[in-house]
Amino acid sequence: MINTDSDNSREWAAQAYALLKKRQEEQKQELQKQEEQKQELQKQEEQKQELQKQEEQKQELQKQNLINGAIKENNSGLAEIKSEPELGEFDDNFTWSAMVLAAQGKKINQISIDEIDWLTKLRKGLEETRKGFVTELLDKLGDDPLTPESLDDLETLLIRADVGIDSTDKVISSLRKKLNEEVLGGEAGIKFLKEELKLIIDKPIKSSGTDLLVPQKGKLNVWLLVGVNGVGKTTTLGKLAYLSSRSNYKTLIAAADTFRAAAVEQLKVWGERSNVDVISNQSKNADPAAVVFDAINSAKKRNVDLLLVDTAGRLQTKNNLMDELSKIKKIIDKKVPDAIIESLLVLDASQGQNGLKQAKGFAKSANLSGAIITKLDGTSRGGVSLAVSEEVNLPIRFIGAGEGIKDLRPFNSYEFVEAMLADK
Repeated sequence: MINTDSDNSREWAAQAYALLKKRQEEQKQELQKQEEQKQELQKQEEQKQELQKQEEQKQELQKQNLINGAIKENNSGLAEIKSEPELGEFDDNFTWSAMVLAAQGKKINQISIDEIDWLTKLRKGLEETRKGFVTELLDKLGDDPLTPESLDDLETLLIRADVGIDSTDKVISSLRKKLNEEVLGGEAGIKFLKEELKLIIDKPIKSSGTDLLVPQKGKLNVWLLVGVNGVGKTTTLGKLAYLSSRSNYKTLIAAADTFRAAAVEQLKVWGERSNVDVISNQSKNADPAAVVFDAINSAKKRNVDLLLVDTAGRLQTKNNLMDELSKIKKIIDKKVPDAIIESLLVLDASQGQNGLKQAKGFAKSANLSGAIITKLDGTSRGGVSLAVSEEVNLPIRFIGAGEGIKDLRPFNSYEFVEAMLADK
C-alpha cells in the first residue's frame, strides 16, 4: 500500500469516501431541483400559451415573444452541473486509488469521483500483468530479505511481463548493487523496484523537455496519429479530441485515413460526441495529403489550437505508406512552417513484444515524438511501456484503460507503476 500505516490509510480513505458520497447526494438534489424548475417553467409557458389564444393575433405574437424571452432568461440562470460517474463501494479499489492521489499531494476535499474511477480502471487494466508478476513475486519474497536467487526469479518475472531485456537488465543490475550496500526486505525491495521502474519510464519524458504534452497556445499544433491497423488508432484520436475540447482547446479533426472506408464514418461519430468538426473527403481513395491540406486551411481560418490527423494504418515495412506520411509532413511544413508537429505512435498493450517491434520500426522512419498505450483492459501486458521507454527512448504521452470517451488520460508514471505493482 502507498501508506505504510494501513489503518490510517483506510481511515483517511473512508473520510474521502464520505465526503464524495455527500457531494454526490448534493449534486443529485441540485439536479432534481433544476428539473423541477424546468417543469414549472414549462407549465407556466403552457398556461400563458393557452391565455394567448384568446387574444388578437398581434397581441398574441407580442406576448409570445415576452414568454419565450422570460423562459430563456430563467433557463440561462440555472447552474450547469456535470454529473460524475456513480460512486461505487468503499472497497480496496477505492482505498488504493484514494491513497495514490494522497501520495501526489491531493487533499481530501480535492479528490473527485472521476479521478477515483480512472485509477480503478487503470488498476484493473494492469491486473493481468500484476497476476503474472507482482502476486508471484510477493509470494516468493514474503518478508524475507532479497537474495541473489530471488533476483533470478525477479528477472524471469520481468521478462515474462514484457518489460524487455534492456529494462530488466537495468533493474536487476541496480538491485544487485543495492544488495551489496545493504540488506533489503521484501517490502523495501518492492519500494526500490518501483523507484527503478519509474526512473526508466521518466527518462525519455524528461529528455524530451516536456513533462505533459499539451497544445501550445498561439500556434497551430498538429498531432499525427500513426500505427498499424487494429491498435485502436481512430478510437484513440476520437478520445483525444474529447479530452482536448473538454480542456478548452479549439480542436479540429482531419480524416486522412482514406484507405479504410469505415475510418471516416467512425471519426464523424467521435467528432459529434466530442463536439469537434471533422474535415474529410468522401470520394473513394482520396489523397490523404489533400485532406490534410484542406484541414490546415480550415484550421487557420478558425484559429484552431490543435489539429488531430488520423493516418492510414501502416506496417513499418510498407515504404509507400511511410512516403505518404512524409508527404503529409511536407504539406504541413509548407502551409504552416511554424506549426508544432507531434507524431504519436498508438500501441496496443495486449500485443506485448510485437508492440515493441512496431515502435522500433516506426522510430526509424516516422520521426516519432511519443507513444500512446491503448487497450489496458485487464488482459493486457502493460510491461511493454517500460520496454518502449528504455529500448526506443520514446516518451509515453497518453494511456487508455477502457472503452468510454473519458477513458484516455495523460500518462502519469507514478500512477502507472503503483497500479502495476499494487499489492494484493
